[in-house]
Amino acid sequence: MTVTKGSILEGVVKGITNFGAFVELPGGTTGLVHISEVADAYVKNVNDYLKENDKVKVKVINVDQEGKIGLSIKQANPSYESKKAKRNTREPQISFEDKLAKFIKDSDERQADIKRQTEGKRGGRGSRLY
Repeated sequence: MTVTKGSILEGVVKGITNFGAFVELPGGTTGLVHISEVADAYVKNVNDYLKENDKVKVKVINVDQEGKIGLSIKQANPSYESKKAKRNTREPQISFEDKLAKFIKDSDERQADIKRQTEGKRGGRGSRLY
């Protein structure tokens, strides 16, 4: 069976290391699920998420010229694409010039407030310095 980028397959975990898990795919080929592709959350130890002989659904994220296969469990999850789309639909970025103008305006207002407060406290009647 040929493995193509983007396909979703079911495999069996054959080995676990500190940097990921090796998954045997249909046809006897083996690919690596890097620790960063095991789950959406931070993964400190792969053993907390996977055990040997677990059946997992994986997405092929790359196949290099040497035949090494990169796999992802988190991208095989159907909710991954919707979460990714939500992350990319942020409000439009404010330009640097707009941020700077807002900062200067806010700063001027704060300085004016401070000046008004301190001028009222400087004594008024007859306080002269000789």
